[in-house]
Amino acid sequence: MFGSIGMPELILIFVVALLVFGPKKLPELGKSLGRGLAEFKKASEDLKKTIEDEIEQGKKEAADVKEQVGEVRRSLQPVPPPPPAAGPAPAAEASVPRTEPGAPIRPA
Repeated sequence: MFGSIGMPELILIFVVALLVFGPKKLPELGKSLGRGLAEFKKASEDLKKTIEDEIEQGKKEAADVKEQVGEVRRSLQPVPPPPPAAGPAPAAEASVPRTEPGAPIRPA
């Protein structure tokens, strides 16, 4: 119950407390100690619950960010270039007359 403290040690502690505080004050001290321990236990449980909630919220946010990064990564995948068009060369290039460098320009 109390770890390594046995019955003789508990009796000795009770007798010393009775001598120090007296029979009138001892029940009040016991009640105060009990209330204090109950409040401490409640506060520690609340703190534990708050920490667990924050951890779960952090895990959820991390998963959301991971999903968004995956979506961005998929949207940035390189797009393959379109295949080259088959067929004759454009006619505009074929109709341009070629001239020698330094030759006079003649009107058409």
